[in-house]
Amino acid sequence: MKKLTREDGASPDLVADNIERLRELFPEVFADGLIDFDALKETLGDYVDDREERYSFTWNGKSRAKQIAQTPSMGTLRPCPEESVNWDTTKNIFIEGDNLEVLKLLQKSYHRKVKMIYIDPPYNTGKEFIYPDKWQDNLDTYLRYTGQVDDEGFKVSANAETSGRYHTNWLNMMYPRLKLARNLLRDDGLLFVSIDDHEAHNLRHILDEVFGVENFMAAIAWEKRYTRSNNAKAFYSLKDTLLVYRRSDVLEHLRETRTEKADSGYSNPDKDPRGDWTTSSFVNPATKEKRPNLVYPITAPDGRVVEHPTHAWKNSEEEYRRLVSENRLWWGQDGDAKYPRKKIFLSEAEGMVPVNIWDHKEAGTTDEGGLEVKALFDGKAVFDNPKPTRLIRKMLGLSTNTNSCDIVLDFFAGSGSTGDAVMQQNMDDGGNRRFILVQLPEHIDDERFGSVASISIARLRAASAKVAVENRGFRAFKLSSSNIKPWDAEFDSIDQDLVESVDNIKPNRSEDDVLYELLLKYGLDLAIPTDTRDIEGRKVTVIGAGALIVCLADNITLEVVSGITALKDEFQPEVMRVVFKDAGFADDVVKTNAVQILRQAGIDDVKSL
Repeated sequence: MKKLTREDGASPDLVADNIERLRELFPEVFADGLIDFDALKETLGDYVDDREERYSFTWNGKSRAKQIAQTPSMGTLRPCPEESVNWDTTKNIFIEGDNLEVLKLLQKSYHRKVKMIYIDPPYNTGKEFIYPDKWQDNLDTYLRYTGQVDDEGFKVSANAETSGRYHTNWLNMMYPRLKLARNLLRDDGLLFVSIDDHEAHNLRHILDEVFGVENFMAAIAWEKRYTRSNNAKAFYSLKDTLLVYRRSDVLEHLRETRTEKADSGYSNPDKDPRGDWTTSSFVNPATKEKRPNLVYPITAPDGRVVEHPTHAWKNSEEEYRRLVSENRLWWGQDGDAKYPRKKIFLSEAEGMVPVNIWDHKEAGTTDEGGLEVKALFDGKAVFDNPKPTRLIRKMLGLSTNTNSCDIVLDFFAGSGSTGDAVMQQNMDDGGNRRFILVQLPEHIDDERFGSVASISIARLRAASAKVAVENRGFRAFKLSSSNIKPWDAEFDSIDQDLVESVDNIKPNRSEDDVLYELLLKYGLDLAIPTDTRDIEGRKVTVIGAGALIVCLADNITLEVVSGITALKDEFQPEVMRVVFKDAGFADDVVKTNAVQILRQAGIDDVKSL
């Protein structure tokens, strides 16, 4: 029986995964287990850029930022049912913790499963962006920041413009998070990032590199205010930028929900039984010399023969005949128009092509976002400049589907606007979207809330109370160190350390803590259904209809093991995995026989903690 170690609980090693993919594609470039870069260059041929001078975007610390994105996390997510709403039924997730570590931990469970990511990162104003001085060791820094371990000298400081690293600190914070976020996005997924003018240009460079220039979709100007302030010294900003990127070219077309204003342009002057329609030109922008295959005579309703316009026609002659036979060409009310136009029926319209200017009437304002929060908190402004839910719901309309369980991720959750918007959208259109929110417990001076994460949770609770039962609720988790003890034996205390290592689960951790670390380790959804069984007086947890069976009880007997094998017949999963506590067996004989019994039942993946 193989033991699960603390390292097994770590997030995926992204470097090792990428090397394995490279080995699958180009096995010939490996020699003695290492990459022969000369052979790789030879294999890639013309796709290698050997020029010493070429365009690149770099800054001090970029290499380190890349390395941090690839370093596995040794943390875990501990469940907090007492802070949750509808724990047993909800699919929504809220995580309190540093988003860099959390994104690493989510890599297995949500790899290429997220349909939409929206983030509103700290704008680099020199005041609001808080970063840890010891950011190189991120999990340790987070534990000290939240008081989970002691360190008298630990502190965080604002990113002052006088620091000399004003832009580089912000870039080093953003780069690894965006690298990790891309891994979670579906091939047909979209990323939206809010930013102001301080770092919009730098953020565009990072996203071009991480997602690829070819996957840039839009730089949307959102009218966040519509009245100017005369207190500004020069220009007063009425807009923020929303940078939009797709994961891949699998996503080719975007359409947004039609509006009453757009539909008002349709009418039915000829009483067509197919309903209201509008028209588009039948004349091609290309000249007849450029498109000679689209040059042919057509006949008007009044008998006129129109050879062709100055330019070619829009469609082939075969398509023209089909349009005529289906009464899809309009020559005007009297049939005497110079050229025809094509009918486009409202009943056949899929949606509207989105535009890159969103005004306040359709996407809300920051003032509106503030009023939404006040309404949930008895009129008190507990969070500065929250994004309005209408803005986020507009993104949801572009990137998610009503009839699917699309996952929406926001790892700079702030006041929880994204979660609120997802619940509202589901209630309005009957959708089943899910959200995953991540927020650092950044300390604030407030009588009711000690941190920004506390505001997020309170808002999600208040928002849940305003929507239908099937759309409400969330499971809360907190980032912490692994539940599995590291092997850190000191020479002077090695005897005691050996005794304590017999049970390598930390003494202050619950079975549920360990259970959810196992979910992350096996790449299972944090909202997956679980079922608790009593087998011979021992607690056994069935996860995902038998995909994983966990028994962390003491004094496990062969009768308990036999009861677990019966679960395979009950649930009949494609693959069943079983995890025990290594020190939980009655004796070594039982442990050895347990493996054989499970294998005879067709359960080969058996491990112990």
